[in-house]
Amino acid sequence: MATKAVLTISSKNYGAWSLRGWLLAKLAGLEFTEKVISPDDPAMKAEMLLLAPSMLVPSLQHNGVKVWDTLAIAEYLHEIRPGARMLPADVKARAHCRAICGEMHSGFSSMRSSLPMNLKAHFPNFKVWSRAQADIDRVVDIWKECLATYGGPYLFGKQPCTADAMYAPVVTRFLTYDVALDKVCAAYCKRIMELPAMKEWVAAAKKEPDDIDELDAEF
Repeated sequence: MATKAVLTISSKNYGAWSLRGWLLAKLAGLEFTEKVISPDDPAMKAEMLLLAPSMLVPSLQHNGVKVWDTLAIAEYLHEIRPGARMLPADVKARAHCRAICGEMHSGFSSMRSSLPMNLKAHFPNFKVWSRAQADIDRVVDIWKECLATYGGPYLFGKQPCTADAMYAPVVTRFLTYDVALDKVCAAYCKRIMELPAMKEWVAAAKKEPDDIDELDAEF
């Protein structure tokens, strides 16, 4: 008999990697309960301080399997929920999807550190430094290429997949820091934020206690 999955996450307001893991599980249609670790837990601080993308947060326990690291969670969900189409069916598109997910997983450190995820905040006219802008430009190029190649409305076609989950925290950053976008990318951001799962996450983030300190780091 299958047991209900448990997904361990951190702050919903600040936890970008937690959002990725949570959204992946939602898009895969996996029923799970949430285990939210304390703001004082070293794993949460490590995630929020961007010490590495490969953390024990988020982590998924399901049917005796424990898997962590966001890409590993994505691959596991693809295996156990093939009908959810978490990766494209076409081998060329699937390779492309894995490549841009890997790029998000290991790159864009300047953007992630200077524009940390903060769903409760809004910083109009935020000045983006040059290295972060280069990361933003690369994200925009990825989005535009995918939307043009696969026809949208999501990065690899008609339904959201692993790539959309991996880039969802970037969408929130662009909105928080008032990043200027062209019409195509602005429309994509709106589409992601309108996903029922994203609305659920944002609503919960806004109810999070204000005594959770923002990232204790220099940007």
